[in-house]
Amino acid sequence: MSVTYSIICFLLTGCYLLLVLYLIKGWLNLKQPKINTSNFTTKVTVLIAARNEEARIHYTIEDILAQDYPKQLTEIIIVDDHSTDRTSAIISSYANRGIKLLQLNEAQPLNSYKKKAIATAIGMSSGELMVATDADCRMGAQWLSSVVGYYEANHPVMISSPVAFFEEKSLFERMQTLEFSFLIGIGGAFIGNKRASTCNGANLAYRKDVFYEVGGFAGIDELASGDDELLLQKIAERYPGQIGFLNLQEAIVYTHAKYTLKEFLQQRRRWASKSTKYKDKKVIAMALFMWLFNITMLLNVALGFYDGWFFKLVLIQFALKCLIEAIFLYLICSFFKRAALLPLLLIVAPLHMLYLAYLGIMTNARKYYWKGRMVK
Repeated sequence: MSVTYSIICFLLTGCYLLLVLYLIKGWLNLKQPKINTSNFTTKVTVLIAARNEEARIHYTIEDILAQDYPKQLTEIIIVDDHSTDRTSAIISSYANRGIKLLQLNEAQPLNSYKKKAIATAIGMSSGELMVATDADCRMGAQWLSSVVGYYEANHPVMISSPVAFFEEKSLFERMQTLEFSFLIGIGGAFIGNKRASTCNGANLAYRKDVFYEVGGFAGIDELASGDDELLLQKIAERYPGQIGFLNLQEAIVYTHAKYTLKEFLQQRRRWASKSTKYKDKKVIAMALFMWLFNITMLLNVALGFYDGWFFKLVLIQFALKCLIEAIFLYLICSFFKRAALLPLLLIVAPLHMLYLAYLGIMTNARKYYWKGRMVK
């Protein structure tokens, strides 16, 4: 039995190495993108759904107003999702600088307020290209021009752009930055392999007509989350190979890691809840495989107390896992100019096994808190 089980563990480990090699190949396929840097013609609508963001939303608005993209081609719509703080008042104070405020006023409770906010904003928009970000994000002055420049030069129907954590103040936040970089790298690598699967709604652009062509959020609007990845998969199904990943420094959007473990786990449960609605079943299979691989390592730790061979087995698995992940993360962290985070992999990797086991169990517990609401 132990021999058969050990062979299974080695097979799982080999498959995991091949999977990360596939990701490395996909990331390397992302060549320096062609960018149009002048004579822009595309009318753009920047979309933000905000709820109780009074502490930081003024930074986001100021960054967007400071963009070097032509002002006459830029529309900015911020939807206030029933905020109970000064978010709405802060947005209103920018009305004389072209910021349009839309306030949700839903009589009946919804599960997906954010999708409702985005869809409503798109309905009143005048732009050709919708560029979505979040109300607590920061970006450089060339963010919008780099996204639109890529759009005009390459004509994708959707653009996934990089998101990174910054201004970390603790080891826990730096660990999140490394793990989040891995997730962003997965999204970029899949697109590099011509199979769009994941993205982040803090930095996502798509054609307005394509949004309506695929039915918008219809069919995925019962989930609170999924305004990014589930929409991407709907569009990828209709337009295979026409989604781009913009791997440019100027296109990075910055946000913050979660300050507490509770906030972190709530966020990741929200992200994991989308997986049951993935159209690409191969992505679901990949997630299940990664979960199973990590579960076997945890099981081998437990079995090691009965047979020392399993301690040796899990050390081999862990060493190979760290080696291949370090190669992939080196590419991603180098792009983000955060290679100094790589040594944290020795801490993050074992904790990641526990975290994935937790997520695999809690994904079926559909309800969670988000923005002060219990949703599913």
